Amino acid sequence: MDLGITDKVKPLIEKVRKMVREEIMPLDEEYHAEVGKMGDRFAFSDRQNEIREGLKAKAKAAGLWNFWLTNSDKGYGLTTVEYAYLAEEMGWCNLAPEVFNCAAPDTGNMEVLERYGNEEQKQKFLAPLLNGEIRSAYLMTEPGVASSDATNMEFSAVKDGDEWVLNGEKYWASGAGDPRCSVYILMAKTADEGPKHARHSMFVVEANLPGVEILRPMQVFGHDDAP
Repeated sequence: MDLGITDKVKPLIEKVRKMVREEIMPLDEEYHAEVGKMGDRFAFSDRQNEIREGLKAKAKAAGLWNFWLTNSDKGYGLTTVEYAYLAEEMGWCNLAPEVFNCAAPDTGNMEVLERYGNEEQKQKFLAPLLNGEIRSAYLMTEPGVASSDATNMEFSAVKDGDEWVLNGEKYWASGAGDPRCSVYILMAKTADEGPKHARHSMFVVEANLPGVEILRPMQVFGHDDAP
């Protein structure tokens, strides 16, 4: 495996590095200093919106957008190694990944929708995610089980006619507190019998559906994932 910088990705690295250092990093501290000024740590101030959306527009206009879909004939068609070099440059400040529409958990969720979603899901959720218009969350971890082993999950999904009834609680739902979060990719248990690695399924869940309730933001070492 060649882990070196290829001729294909080298100019992209230089462009991303230049924008991160010259345009994003000078505004990163101001952006995060605005957190909480609206009375809610998860509400954006006008200045935050101005900074973030202005930088995103610049990145999109420069063609520095959606690098994350690797080994695909869509987008840039980068390898995982090539993308890793871009991720390294974006990792120099908190705001940069979102500016290039390469922020988790959206990247993984978009890849799932792009590769496995039906046309309705792609139009309703993937298209606005690709355009940076909405955010998403990934829901797997649960409070009562060791969720790093996904076979332990107990959140249930039961078929009722043409619909699925989802029931349970998720923890550490990265991205769910963002006011722009419109869709969840949720892992649920759909069978009690059979091979343990074949008992769960992924569901695309609209964030505003009746019965969906966000109890509170969680903290990791004092960090609460506020925008």
